Amino acid sequence: MSKQKKELVPELRFPEFEKEPNWPCVRLNAVAKRSTSKNKGEKITRVLTNSAVNGVVDQRDYFDKDIAVKGNLESYYIVDKGDYVYNPRISSTAPVGPISKNKVGKGVMSPLYTVFRFNSKTNDFFEQFFKSSKWYAYLQTVSNSGARHDRMSIASSDFMAMPVPNPCELEQQKIADCLTSIDELITLHTQKLYALKAHKQGLMQQLFPAEGETVPKLRFPEFRSTEGWRGEAISNCLEKIIDYRGKAPPKSDTGIPLITAKNVRTGWLDMSCDEYIEAGQYEDWMSKGIPAAGDVLFTTEAPLGNVALFPATGKYALGQRIITLRVKAKKCLPEFLFQSLLSPRMQRDIEYHSTGSTAKGIKSSIFVKLSLFYPSIQEQRKIIDFLSSIDSLIQSQDTKIKVLKSHKVGLMQKFFPVMDEVA
Repeated sequence: MSKQKKELVPELRFPEFEKEPNWPCVRLNAVAKRSTSKNKGEKITRVLTNSAVNGVVDQRDYFDKDIAVKGNLESYYIVDKGDYVYNPRISSTAPVGPISKNKVGKGVMSPLYTVFRFNSKTNDFFEQFFKSSKWYAYLQTVSNSGARHDRMSIASSDFMAMPVPNPCELEQQKIADCLTSIDELITLHTQKLYALKAHKQGLMQQLFPAEGETVPKLRFPEFRSTEGWRGEAISNCLEKIIDYRGKAPPKSDTGIPLITAKNVRTGWLDMSCDEYIEAGQYEDWMSKGIPAAGDVLFTTEAPLGNVALFPATGKYALGQRIITLRVKAKKCLPEFLFQSLLSPRMQRDIEYHSTGSTAKGIKSSIFVKLSLFYPSIQEQRKIIDFLSSIDSLIQSQDTKIKVLKSHKVGLMQKFFPVMDEVA
């Protein structure tokens, strides 16, 4: 291990600290100690886990069941509230595994995890530091290739020798307070997003007919005296089905963007999962049909039942586990089919007719036989306009959260200096 520099220089500091000395760099074991107390006699039965997305959570809440087996908990580490936990399991969210602060209370954790406790109870600064990526390089350098490719293999002594910044407590708290306030703002906006989504689901329960009914509970005044909705197989309302399932597309690093089931979310299209096919292979691959604006994309498995509208602009190829639905305009508007497939009744119907245990899926031949209930085009348009206005609010709220998260990442990049290189 190379000799560490004695001082660190953050890119951004609060005005009152700009003339203060640069930050000292210390080993983690200088400010924290490993916690290795075992659960003797299995006195503690609450098992915790460290999720890359949700942090430290109760295992039963996270997995909807107990994963750890009673009788094996004696070797588990006791974790107190305020302790920190490192999970060596890597993922796209946590490339070297997450380090999280336990905020849920006393419990036990697998001996695969590393548990440590800061000497000072005022350690929010380090909680935020471990949410940054500034400590990744050290673990990547000292890790060994383990038996499992999805886990980092690091000796406890090497882990506790990790270099960390250690400014004065006043500056630590100032940074922690700033970043924590953004976390709280993100939480509030996320709660609002969930509330909007729940509000839409509640409205859809009433705007679409319930099981065994042909008239919805909630109807716009001008349509209350009109006839009930018509119900028939989805296939009767479709002009065309484009299906490229069953064969892997010819992927490339660049070319025409490829839409697969990974891109189709619950009501929107996420093109951050960027995959492509070569431009020269586009025509051959898309021989079954070219999707058009207004077509509805539906995922048949992994995940099941996600729906999105095909983009109005741009050239795209279609990949696996999705089918493209083109409606008969005289019967059904594409936006109405889109909203109908997202409705609680239709989602339950799709789930009921699915097969598989690990990954649920539905056959195209079964899906198109499901019943679709629809009113007149005029009433469809009214429902579309109403639900689309809520979708706009949801999209706007989602954008706010993404902007806040991006803002926080940018601040962390500047608040926390580049750590010393390790040979």
